[in-house]
Amino acid sequence: MSEATDVPKEIMVRGFRLMVLGRTADERGVNLQRQGRIGFYVPMNGQEAAQVGCGLALEEKDWIVPAYREIGVALSRGIPLKTLFDQFYGNSSDVLKGRQMPCHYGYRDYRYVTASSPVGTQIILAAGLAQASVYRGEKVVSVPFFGDGATSSSDFHAGMNFAGVYNLPVLFFCQNNGWAISLPREKQTRSSSLAEKAEAYGFRGVQVDGNDFSAVYKVVRDARAQALAGKGPTLIEAVTFRMGPHSTSDDPTRYRKQETVASWKAKDPIEHLREQLLAKGWITEEGIEQVQEEAKREVQSAIDAAEKAPPPEPTTLFDDVFRDRPKLLEEQRSEFMELLKEGVLRP
Repeated sequence: MSEATDVPKEIMVRGFRLMVLGRTADERGVNLQRQGRIGFYVPMNGQEAAQVGCGLALEEKDWIVPAYREIGVALSRGIPLKTLFDQFYGNSSDVLKGRQMPCHYGYRDYRYVTASSPVGTQIILAAGLAQASVYRGEKVVSVPFFGDGATSSSDFHAGMNFAGVYNLPVLFFCQNNGWAISLPREKQTRSSSLAEKAEAYGFRGVQVDGNDFSAVYKVVRDARAQALAGKGPTLIEAVTFRMGPHSTSDDPTRYRKQETVASWKAKDPIEHLREQLLAKGWITEEGIEQVQEEAKREVQSAIDAAEKAPPPEPTTLFDDVFRDRPKLLEEQRSEFMELLKEGVLRP
């Protein structure tokens, strides 16, 4: 398993702030769903170092192709917290106009591709993006994020094989969090690691401690440099653990022992980075408290703003399908508006 080397102070401090912010937002996201204020949420609790470490190792021009758990990656890319909470609520400020499930967001301006629920589909999208970037002469990488369960999908094979054959600049970032919903890693494959699967496709696989921010950052930076030097893709297996449920529709106590959860809690990635920063003298206990309080305020501010925004206008249902709405769609829109005015339909 790859080990960390020196990472600049500003990167480590920024990483700590983002990890704390991500967990704070994550915990509130779960609570909001339990309170009935949003409909669905997919937590990342325990995977902060893997997500933020990878996100900060990339450049703004690189393509991110997420699954639905990557709030840490989104924050690392600079997507505002309010923008994310607007999507969780599906309000009128939501860029996606309330059309996607919560946590299934995407933002073109940030080169952050919209997430979808089917397992593994983002892997082939990332391979295609990488090939397009090569054709255009762009010096960028594409990074699909997926879990251990996706390595059993046909899209994993197709994307890995395609990237290997064409030597594409793709960093396949697998967050091996131990569980594909309720299926444990040991029932997923007989391979001794997931990283070794890369060998079958003709390129490098690296396993890294996904709870060590510095180690993840260094591995991703190295893999990115190799990809842009024409040395092809890398499969990165970040070994971590999902501390909470797969989603707010899941009950992990039905398939997971509490002893296992407790053993991983002792490896908390935020605590690990906190101890590193204190040991280096790069942050103080007072500074840590300030980071935590700032995160709480920022999250609360984003929630307050999202809850004040009204729902999307019902007529946006007819937008964005055609550049110029055809006659039939205009007629349907007019009929829809009449029904709204008559009270037959309610927003």
